[in-house]
Amino acid sequence: MKTLYIVRHAKSSWDYTNIEDIDRPLKKRGIKDAYLMSKFLSKKINKPDVFISSVANRALHTSVIFCQNFNYPLSNLKIKKELYSFSDGYLVKTVRALDNSFDSAIIFSHDHGINTFVNKFGSKPINHVSTSGVIGIQFDEKHWKDIKKGATILVEFPKNHK
Repeated sequence: MKTLYIVRHAKSSWDYTNIEDIDRPLKKRGIKDAYLMSKFLSKKINKPDVFISSVANRALHTSVIFCQNFNYPLSNLKIKKELYSFSDGYLVKTVRALDNSFDSAIIFSHDHGINTFVNKFGSKPINHVSTSGVIGIQFDEKHWKDIKKGATILVEFPKNHK
């Protein structure tokens, strides 16, 4: 059995006009929501075996907040350039390439890829994964490379915790 948690990065700021999209920081609300969700989740689930983040500033900042609240060493945080993508292709490749010694993983990524992934691999239709939203999917496979349709076991959004 394998368990995957997918987190959409927290709310980012559009206040900076002279920076690349990949460098956009979190808004104050995004930081608060990331703390809210990570504190809630750290009490609800066991600490995932591996934390993996997109290279984008907003995803990285979100993952660092989660690492702090899960007491996960930042030196073990894996950063994947390929996750800075808005399709589910690299997300699927990242999950299927996970080391089988990990029974659980948490991945921090972006909007469209996450929405497509959770609807393709989860058992509950989800219209939109909001910023700081967390979806958990459990797969009845021994190897990550073999994942097929799983069971959606967690759907949490910040608006439900305020």
